Amino acid sequence: MQAIKKAVYSWISQKFMDGCSSYNNLDVRKSCRSKEQARAVFDQGNVPHAKGLIFFNPFKAHNFAKQHGFPLVIKPNVSGYSRGSYFPINNYRELWKAILLAKIWWPTTVVEQYLKGCNYRVVAIKGELMSVIERYPPTVTGNGALSIEALIDEENAVRTAMKLYPTIYPIQKNEQTINFLKKQNLSLDSVPASGEVITLFYRISLAPGGTVRTIDKSTIPEDNKQLFLNVLEMFDANILGIDVIFEKGIEHSYKDQKCIFLEVNSRPYLKMHDYPRFGEKEDLTPYYQKLDQLDISNADTY
Repeated sequence: MQAIKKAVYSWISQKFMDGCSSYNNLDVRKSCRSKEQARAVFDQGNVPHAKGLIFFNPFKAHNFAKQHGFPLVIKPNVSGYSRGSYFPINNYRELWKAILLAKIWWPTTVVEQYLKGCNYRVVAIKGELMSVIERYPPTVTGNGALSIEALIDEENAVRTAMKLYPTIYPIQKNEQTINFLKKQNLSLDSVPASGEVITLFYRISLAPGGTVRTIDKSTIPEDNKQLFLNVLEMFDANILGIDVIFEKGIEHSYKDQKCIFLEVNSRPYLKMHDYPRFGEKEDLTPYYQKLDQLDISNADTY
């Protein structure tokens, strides 16, 4: 049985987790697999997080919306890379559509309150923060002359020159992009005003063309840093990728703004930290050297 588990885990790692770190033991990884588990730990540790509900019956999500209102987020209870996640959901029609699509990924589903703000991935290791990045959906910025289609070509050319591929993806001019623009009464032929930022898809993940910006860790207040380290200790982990939204920004204390912790990743995708579209690339070698010295039990078992 142990050999079968190792074989299955090896296949999962190769198929879905290329570029993801593996510095936590099996018990830690088990404790981080679902949003429900993370929510329970956040609640116990008084970590700010959105009100939410794990459900199988879609009517429970409908009742949650009646009680708490919109906007909301729908996502699978178990997933990664924002697969099956839909937000912001602003009405019941969008809610039911998102529920059906999310259940393609996993039968149990999460509904929770949505906070509009800055989305971050914070990588914490024992005693310190390794790397912090802000994550963006695919966007282009108008100059008053070029169409959205031409701006996409221009942005993709910049990414090519910066050698961000294949970790960062090009922005697509496909049906998904066209439909998202249509919801904004825009098309690929539209010419945005100078400085106008056009969002081309709602998800912050890399696959549809999302990007990242490195955050100077010295700009992060000490109480924010300590909160991230506390979360690491709550899961007894060697490393965690912590997803969090700050209403004003991570440079302001979480005590002075709305802030919600979304989930933790026991095998964070560290590769994207080496390919920022904005900000300076960090040398993470000292952190890897420290992590590589760890003796991880059951590292190859799911």
